[in-house]
Amino acid sequence: MRSVAFRELRVDVFPPFPGTPQRAFPTDLCGRIACVPTPEPRSLTSDPLLFMPRRAVRKIDPGLDFSRHLRKFDQLPDPWRSEAIFNREAPLEIEVGSGKGLFLLSAAAAAPERDFLGIELAGKYARLAASRLAKRGLTNACIVEADAQRVVRERLPDGSLAAVHVYFPDPWWKARHKKRRIMTGAFLADVERTLATGGRLHFWTDVEEYFETTLEIVRGATGLAGPFEVPERPPEHDLDYRTNFERRMRLSGEPVYRAEFEKGSGFGVQGSLTPMA
Repeated sequence: MRSVAFRELRVDVFPPFPGTPQRAFPTDLCGRIACVPTPEPRSLTSDPLLFMPRRAVRKIDPGLDFSRHLRKFDQLPDPWRSEAIFNREAPLEIEVGSGKGLFLLSAAAAAPERDFLGIELAGKYARLAASRLAKRGLTNACIVEADAQRVVRERLPDGSLAAVHVYFPDPWWKARHKKRRIMTGAFLADVERTLATGGRLHFWTDVEEYFETTLEIVRGATGLAGPFEVPERPPEHDLDYRTNFERRMRLSGEPVYRAEFEKGSGFGVQGSLTPMA
């Protein structure tokens, strides 16, 4: 077997079986066969030629008690009571798809007067984020390991949220898979329902098609004002990014599409946000 350099990947040329033509398969650096690129728009989430390997999920200190910072869906109060999780009543913000928890760590530390609920479906990331919150002693943030659509639809009451954050959700590239996207009309209607007047929806993605499609869905399925501009801010230090994925995108020179929406009282734009051109 011989190898041919192919950007970040290696193409391994396998000897053919008797009676079959020789074929080349792109593989990752560990020798595993990688997915062949499709003609979809290029993105770090879809194009292996642009793929930047993620670090392995770090091990959690077995002696660290992070049970206060981690919940399952069935452990959420029904009917909803914030004090059952945070031991107080305060403006509540949620993040859909918290990953390793960088946004929650930064936001909870910067706004101790607010509470933050992260929702993460992947157990390994939910546990890691919870352990990081516990290690920092942040009592105003918590992770729930669950499906975000179910949490918003079945647990959060009308007007209960100050903000909803959705950063770099899975774009589900294939046409038959796009129904799995989080930013659907039904989900966005629930976002509008659960936002308080003046509450804001923050949506960022690296996929222009997903961005434009979501703007159309917001206009058609909700009465949220916007989209409003979100200017890019230069980082002040190595971790001064909204999420780990934003850091990876910007360090690789890839574009990030950002928009913000606001729930008004039905009489037009509220607050001092700048509409997008």
